Amino acid sequence: MMTADNKQINKQWRLKARPVGAPNADTWEYTETELPPILDGELLIKIEYISMDPAMRGWLNDAKSYIAPVQIGEVMRAGTVGKVIESKHEKFAVGDYVAGHNGVQSYAISDGTGLHKVDPNLAPLSYYLGVLGMPGMTGYFGLLKTGQPKAGETVVVSGAAGAVGGLVGQIAKLKGCRVVGIAGGAKKCKFLVDELGFDAAVDYKNENVKKGLKQACPDGVDVFFDNVGGDILNDVLTQINLHARIVICGAISQYNNTTEVKGPSNYLSLLVNRARMEGIVVFDNIKEYPIAMKDIAGWIGSGDIKVKDHIVEGIETFPDTLMMLFKGENFGKLVLKVEG
Repeated sequence: MMTADNKQINKQWRLKARPVGAPNADTWEYTETELPPILDGELLIKIEYISMDPAMRGWLNDAKSYIAPVQIGEVMRAGTVGKVIESKHEKFAVGDYVAGHNGVQSYAISDGTGLHKVDPNLAPLSYYLGVLGMPGMTGYFGLLKTGQPKAGETVVVSGAAGAVGGLVGQIAKLKGCRVVGIAGGAKKCKFLVDELGFDAAVDYKNENVKKGLKQACPDGVDVFFDNVGGDILNDVLTQINLHARIVICGAISQYNNTTEVKGPSNYLSLLVNRARMEGIVVFDNIKEYPIAMKDIAGWIGSGDIKVKDHIVEGIETFPDTLMMLFKGENFGKLVLKVEG
């Protein structure tokens, strides 16, 4: 956006107040400000797509975590991909496309820290926020390094129709596993089986999860990749096999709680089955991202992995778009397109 005197205007969403429970209108402040000139060693990025991720809710809490919280008054942290439109940086040229964590805004001035170039000819730009971005890396390393699936084992994935879950299930199929997804609604469950090749799906909104799992996993559960937590984690723990691996990726059912987080009451199943439960943070694997991106891009190219993006247009819609994640309204990787 330009003003009459050709000054570029940056649209930004900033953290106004820390939410208790679900974020609402009082959480955010929308601002429009003129962009200052860039300095030597800087570049100006026109952001095209912004990633909407469940982890963003945790970044709002003023609590010790794997990453510092977003501060009051700061632009909301988010994964982004965009085009370099001005550069005084030796490593980035005008016309380059770059991905990084440049926040919920229409432009970003960067010194290059945390940026990497991406190729819009190899894959749609939005993919670099999904299967070839943080969710893809999360699914790849969480399943293969932490879950360690073996051919013939049964892998269960919660939040299976989301950005991470859909990829986890497809990779598990490539590794020769029986794959069962847990998702909300008949449409998502049908998509998992018919489009992504899952062996079965359990609809947590319309059926008893414990009964559904028993039917879908006659040989028990060897690997559980959990994005949801809460009751679903408890239900899966009743079905695990000896030496099962439970990968704790997220717990979206608990993120907006105003009361204490609901932990697994069936955790003694870990003892009985000599199983392990391990949390994962994707940034631990950052040095190996190129390996994962090459593998995933290869699987997409060969048709072994299918990608579903859910794109919402207009940066003005950010607060409502983010909440789609917590209402289960997104179908696939949720991405905000800056310009509608």
